[in-house]
Amino acid sequence: MENMLIRWMAEIIGFPKDAVGNLASGGSIATLIALATARDAQKITARMIPDAVVYMSAHAHHCLDKALRIAGLGDCPVREIPMDAHFKLQPDALAQAIEQDLAAGLTPWLVIATAGTTDVGAVDPLPELAEIARQHQLWFHVDAAYGGFFALAPAGKQKLKGIELADSVVMDPHKGLFIPYGLGAVLIKDRDQLAKTHHYQANYMQDTLSATEEASPADLSPELSKHFRGLRLWLPLKLHGVAAFRSALEEKLLLAQYAFQKLRQMPGFEAPVVPELSVVLFRYLPSENNNVDHFNQELIKAIQLDGRVFLSSTKVDGHFMLRIAILSFRTHKATIDLCLTLLQQKAQDLELTRQK
Repeated sequence: MENMLIRWMAEIIGFPKDAVGNLASGGSIATLIALATARDAQKITARMIPDAVVYMSAHAHHCLDKALRIAGLGDCPVREIPMDAHFKLQPDALAQAIEQDLAAGLTPWLVIATAGTTDVGAVDPLPELAEIARQHQLWFHVDAAYGGFFALAPAGKQKLKGIELADSVVMDPHKGLFIPYGLGAVLIKDRDQLAKTHHYQANYMQDTLSATEEASPADLSPELSKHFRGLRLWLPLKLHGVAAFRSALEEKLLLAQYAFQKLRQMPGFEAPVVPELSVVLFRYLPSENNNVDHFNQELIKAIQLDGRVFLSSTKVDGHFMLRIAILSFRTHKATIDLCLTLLQQKAQDLELTRQK
């Protein structure tokens, strides 16, 4: 069942039929599996690590740094490649950084792109980054933990063009498929390398050698004993059908565009980035326009204390920003309308309090 689900996910993103993977507890372990496999595929040994260079953007998820450290790669130089105005990793800057490192005698080996950043939901230019990685024979990893399943939606699939060129991809059913927490997935094209990195054999396991009709998850991840995670994904798909999930994902993309347009029409609100997936970044600019960060900290606190909707915050370019992250199957237009109404009310209340 788990292998069938892996093959289904591979088909969604355009991976070949013989791609393999693993259902993990979440994106962090899935990422560790991918980067350990990349390390061995690129033949990065302990002596090479101080000169083995990794490339990603400043908006890459923190689990990537954690996975590098746990995989013994914590001393690899990590280049944070500049982003454009839409917070996407710039291909020209990546190509330049690789050339500079090669000229300095270093060993570039890993390019990490993000398909749906946590802060703003940006999708890096995957086709261009894949081509640069191919030219230099580097491993190309795409972190699509948040954004990967938007490939099910027609509008989302176009935004994720180029993900099929990756060597490894992480995508979380407990995000994009609305499944309860505890289910991430890693997909890897090189079946032999994934097995070579994670397969071990012991005498007491010799009776399993004849069971070769399906790849064992125990041979494709750090786990020997593992939870049966496949059922929590297989059963909802069987009960509701893929079309229900596709429709829900398409709705979330539309809701993000709706919220963005409404925010830009609301007096005092600033939404600087057109949402690519389902994260809407914004803030309120108070009339006095001093201590904007503090005002927005008070605004989100007021929203959270109200309790009817939940928003989160982040920092982008040093500014305190608010986020509407639309990724619950229960979130519909009425929820977004309520959220926008509350934002207007709470912002006005805070403005009045300041004026007193």
